[in-house]
Amino acid sequence: MLDFLNDLLWGKVLLVLLIAVGVGFTLASRFVQFRYFGQMFRILGASQAFRRDKHGHLSSFQALVLSVAGRVGGGNIAGVAVAITLGGPGAIFWMWVVGLMGMATSFLECTLAQTYKEAEADGTYRGGPAYYISRGLGQRWRWLAAVYSVLLLATFGFAFTALQSYAVATSFGDAFGVPVLYSGLGLALIVGLIIFGGIKRIARISEVLVPFMAGGYLLIALLVLGLNIEKIPDVIVLIVKSAFGLEPAIGGGIGAAIMMGVKRGLFSNEAGLGSAPNVAAVAYVPHPANQGIVQAFSVFIDTVVICSATAFMILLSGVYDPTSASDVAGIALTQASMADHVGEWGRTFVSLALLLFAFSTILYNYYLGENSLNYFSRDNQTLFNAFRVAIVLLVCWGATTDLGTVFGFADVTMGLLAVANLVALILLFKSGLRILKDFDGQRRQGIERPIFNAKDHPELNLDPQAWELAPEDLERAHRTLGNTPATSRG
Repeated sequence: MLDFLNDLLWGKVLLVLLIAVGVGFTLASRFVQFRYFGQMFRILGASQAFRRDKHGHLSSFQALVLSVAGRVGGGNIAGVAVAITLGGPGAIFWMWVVGLMGMATSFLECTLAQTYKEAEADGTYRGGPAYYISRGLGQRWRWLAAVYSVLLLATFGFAFTALQSYAVATSFGDAFGVPVLYSGLGLALIVGLIIFGGIKRIARISEVLVPFMAGGYLLIALLVLGLNIEKIPDVIVLIVKSAFGLEPAIGGGIGAAIMMGVKRGLFSNEAGLGSAPNVAAVAYVPHPANQGIVQAFSVFIDTVVICSATAFMILLSGVYDPTSASDVAGIALTQASMADHVGEWGRTFVSLALLLFAFSTILYNYYLGENSLNYFSRDNQTLFNAFRVAIVLLVCWGATTDLGTVFGFADVTMGLLAVANLVALILLFKSGLRILKDFDGQRRQGIERPIFNAKDHPELNLDPQAWELAPEDLERAHRTLGNTPATSRG
């Protein structure tokens, strides 16, 4: 039954929906992910200056590293290897396509998450698909918001947390001989110390950990590429030819290449799942499109940069042979490929990278679970604390248990999660374009950092408290727009 549902969701339904949303919004927005690619760096540069929680909220930079912490995980190391093993090198081409389309999808869903976010009693924000479904689509769609929240809790809060713990413990055991029980206990202790500090502590840990882990992995990848620079054009040709069935490869030909590329691409970058919008909504930004642009960049980092780094390391090695079957697959293929390039210490490096990637993803998964619970019971600290205890226990259990069935279940629930979110994005397509039009209009007027006036959009049913501007942005609004777009938060 799980196999049947997986084939239906990933082989047919999601393929159509992902193309409809990704290509549709790319065209309707006039290629927003490429038009504002340079703007991504300027927004982050401005965000860096205020990232130390100047007004009690998270910045775009902190929201970015949180989303990268979730997007960059086992899928970037083991998932890419699985895609190549089952779909051939051509799966990487379709992973790139999913990533580039996913940048537009991520812009749409994260812009909507910012637009429809809600202010909490402690001054923080909450948001995500459940919120933009219930506020943007109205009361008659609250059932879809509830279904999405349940699926989010089951998929990320529980299943993926256990899977990441299993990946850390088994990889650590293979590399250093540490029993999985001890790895699980140690991981659970560290996770517990962090998650009981709430979203701000998770953000502070992530803004140190994520640049370190991603930067270190990319440095090694650049070293490998430099050692094999003359082979890179041949690998690119192999990827493109395999994508269209023009190259003999194990994995079932073009159909398998497309399915594995789409599946692993979405699994890795999460664009369309609606997971990242839960984090995108917590940041303070002067305009929702700012966060959409930044989150589109996180998809680029994940898929086009880090997944490609893993793919090239595998395809440039002497371990993978596309013309014959091999017993080496998954994380073992990535480890063997790294060892082939730099020596046996490469296996240890991959294990350490997976440890850091999976650890950051566990923190991200926890927050998604907490946010789904918050939709049903607002700011219930007793419920949150019970969930935190459950996560600590789940980390211990996941480290010591064979999770084959859990993985199959998570694939199905993730597929259903994506369907629910993509349907909502299609229904909210016009709202996303309206927000983008507001941003584009201000940019054409020469305003470098547009400001969102919630009062100009009464039809959107927004939370006015969530759109109170910081004093410096309110002052800037007076100077540039000549009106008062909102009250000050200061």
